[in-house]
Amino acid sequence: MNESPGSPPVHRPDPLEGRISDAKPTVLFLCTHNAGRSQMALGYFNHLAGDRGVAWSGGSEPANEVNPSAVRVMAEVGIDITREFPKPWTDEIVRAADVVVTMGCGDACPFFPGKRYENWELPDPAGQGVDAVRPIRDDIEQRVRRLLDELGVKPAD
Repeated sequence: MNESPGSPPVHRPDPLEGRISDAKPTVLFLCTHNAGRSQMALGYFNHLAGDRGVAWSGGSEPANEVNPSAVRVMAEVGIDITREFPKPWTDEIVRAADVVVTMGCGDACPFFPGKRYENWELPDPAGQGVDAVRPIRDDIEQRVRRLLDELGVKPAD
């Protein structure tokens, strides 16, 4: 968005804005394109954790849009990820996360010593139809539920 002289500045949300030491766990989901796996994981985390946790997602090579099959299979379980968009991660976001979950970004994934990392081996849903993406979605749900349990966050029903 362009700002014209004299117009009020456009507010661009800062993902770190409002983050204080409130004991809410913060999880960052990373994959290559931030279009499928990490978006589904973010959707499940936000849906299940509600305001009891914070989640972000990012990619090493963000795509132009979220995978339409991922959007569709998440809608099938009542989770709307249509407002999400692929974005890169920043060092600040990685440092601010309590847990960094990587999904196929390999050597491109950031590493900071002392940070908790998990690598989730999951098939890439890129270019796949909904029949192939549903099992990936279901696997992600179970992994997110386990992670929430480990973090002491009771999932919403």
